[in-house]
Amino acid sequence: MFSIEHQQYLKRIKKRNRLILSTQIFIIFAFILIWELLTHFHIVNPFLVSSPSNVLRTIISLHQTNNLYRHIFTTVYETIISFSLATIIGVGMAIMLWWNNFLARVFDPYLTILNSLPKVALGPIIIIWVGANTNSIILMALLISTIITIINVYYGFVNFDINKIKLLKSFKASKVDIFLKAILPGNLSTLVNALKINVSMALIGVVMGELLVSRKGIGYLIMYGSQVFNLNLVVTGIILLGIVAYIMYWLVCYIEKRL
Repeated sequence: MFSIEHQQYLKRIKKRNRLILSTQIFIIFAFILIWELLTHFHIVNPFLVSSPSNVLRTIISLHQTNNLYRHIFTTVYETIISFSLATIIGVGMAIMLWWNNFLARVFDPYLTILNSLPKVALGPIIIIWVGANTNSIILMALLISTIITIINVYYGFVNFDINKIKLLKSFKASKVDIFLKAILPGNLSTLVNALKINVSMALIGVVMGELLVSRKGIGYLIMYGSQVFNLNLVVTGIILLGIVAYIMYWLVCYIEKRL
């Protein structure tokens, strides 16, 4: 049974969390209301910035023509595949570099160079190599998210408390024991933060790929809308991307809480 002080503390935490959530919801609704009023009274040009009512009508139109969920599913599917592969490859490479200092020193400058390269510039080459299909989109997302995952996780590993490692070595712990008993548990927050970054980077990569080669997906909706000067469709695509990104980020945060 919790003490009275602890119960009061938990109540304060819950009250603060409810206040934060209420403020977040208020900001969203205030933004939508101001946006609608500005376009309704033509203070800003609705053709250039669309409006919440036009976005809602566009979503309803996409739903009625059976296009809404097809495009959302395509982007989500490609993002999940890219995110999963980038996480597995990135964490695996980070472990390998931590395990072998020689390889880490050899590949360190190359990782920096690859991370600084604008990946969209490689789009035409990827299309030629892989073809104008889903594989090229996933490869584009992998190039964007894998490198940053390797760098973040690896530096989390090498910056672990050296005193704890020395303590384990004094007890004759093997490198496997050090990794499993100290490095990995001590870097759970680093791994979760890498997942948060990775999910956004994978989504960015997928959208960039869809802008180049896809015939379906939210990125394709944005590109098609810009080509036919349908700003309602462009803004709708951006809002759908925001919703998808938030849901994926929430799932990662849920995993963080479970861990």
